[in-house]
Amino acid sequence: MPARKLLTATLLLGLSSPLWAAKRVDLDYLVRFVPGDDQAEVSLTLEKGEVVRSFDFNLGDKGYYSDFKTDGNWEASGEQRGTWKPAKGKSTLSYKVRINHPRDNGKFDARMTEDWALLRGDDLVPSARLDKDEKVELVARLQFELPQGWKSVETGWPRVDKNKFRIDNPSRQFDRPTGWMLAGKLGSRRAQLGDTDVTVSAPVGEGMRRMDILTLLTFIWPEAQAVFPRDPAKLLIVGAGDPMWRGGLSAPNSIFFHSDRPLVSENGTSSLVHELVHVFSRIRDTDKSDWISEGLAEYYAIELMRRAGGMSEDRYQAIRKKLVNWSKKVGSLRTENSTGPVTARAVLLLQELDREIRKNTDNQRSLDDVTRGLMRLDKASTKDFIEISENVMGRGSEVLDSKLLR
Repeated sequence: MPARKLLTATLLLGLSSPLWAAKRVDLDYLVRFVPGDDQAEVSLTLEKGEVVRSFDFNLGDKGYYSDFKTDGNWEASGEQRGTWKPAKGKSTLSYKVRINHPRDNGKFDARMTEDWALLRGDDLVPSARLDKDEKVELVARLQFELPQGWKSVETGWPRVDKNKFRIDNPSRQFDRPTGWMLAGKLGSRRAQLGDTDVTVSAPVGEGMRRMDILTLLTFIWPEAQAVFPRDPAKLLIVGAGDPMWRGGLSAPNSIFFHSDRPLVSENGTSSLVHELVHVFSRIRDTDKSDWISEGLAEYYAIELMRRAGGMSEDRYQAIRKKLVNWSKKVGSLRTENSTGPVTARAVLLLQELDREIRKNTDNQRSLDDVTRGLMRLDKASTKDFIEISENVMGRGSEVLDSKLLR
C-alpha cells in the first residue's frame, strides 16, 4: 500500500501514530569519574534488553577497558572485541575505562587530574556493531556523576539537565557520546553565533583565552556560514595547557585547542579556524585523498580570514610565498595522511583551481561550490573531486590535469 494511503487508513482507524513508526526504547549512559584511579566507571542501561540482540564492541589494542559486568551475557573475543547480549527487561552493562592517554613525547591526548578530566566521549563508549530489530529506535542520554568539588561538565551535545545530555546522531544506528568533553572545576564563556550555541571551556588556571576565541569566531562566522550550508546546533571548544598535546583537533560538534597555541600563527594561518572548517564541512576522504579534507581546511583557514577583512593582499601574497617554499619538494598529493608540505601544496592547487573556476564561469561559481558538492558525499576521493570540480566549471580543468593528483 502506498505510504500516503497507509497514513490515511491509519488516521481513519483512529490510531495515534503511523503503522510504520519506530518503537522507541531508552538507552542511558552513566559516567562516574574516579580521579584517584585514573578511571571512569561507565554503565549502559537498556530499558528493554530484548529489543537488541547484541552489541559487538571494538575495544582497540591499548587495554583501556576492564572489569566488564552484566546481567545479560558478555563474551570477550581476544583483547580487542567483546559482545554484550542484554538480558530481557531492564539490562545493564558496566565496565571501567582508563582516561589518561599519554603520547611517546610525554604529552597527552586525554588527561584526568584531581580537579578535571578532558577526553573524547568516543573513548568512554567504544564503537560497536549493533544487531537489533529494525523497527526499534534507541533514545540515548548521557549522564555524569561528578566527584566532590567538581562543578560542571561540558559536551558538544544538547543539555537536557544539569549534567545530562541527549545523544542523537541520525547518520549512525548506534548513538554513542562522541566528541570532546570536559568536566571538573571549569571556566566557560558562551555566545550565540548564527544558529549555533558556542561554548569555550577550560579548567580554571589553564590560561585559555576564552574571550579571544569567541571574538575570532564572531569575526569569521558570517563568512563560514556563507560557504557551508549547515551549522552545528552546538559547538564546544575545550582546551588546557601542558602536558596536553600542543595542537588543535576537531571531533563531532567540538574542538580541542591547546591553551598556548596562537589564534593566528606567524605564518598567517589559524589552527582554530582550520579545525572549525573540519567541524562545519565534515568532509571525509578515501583512496589516498587526505589532501582534500586537510587542504580545504587550510585553504579556508586563510580564505575566511581574508574574506572577513582580517588579511591584506600583501599578507596574503606573503603567505602564498611561504606555502610555495614549504612545498617545493612535494611530487604528489596522493597519501593516506597529509603532511605539512603536502597540505601546503594542496592549498596552492586549490587557490589555482578557484581562480580557474571563477575565470571560466564569469565569477558565477567558485571553489565554494565544489566544497558544497563534496559535503554531500559520505567519503570523497580524488576522482570525485575532479568530477565535481569539472561539473561546476562546465569543462575540463587544466589545474587538475596535474601529476600531483596521480
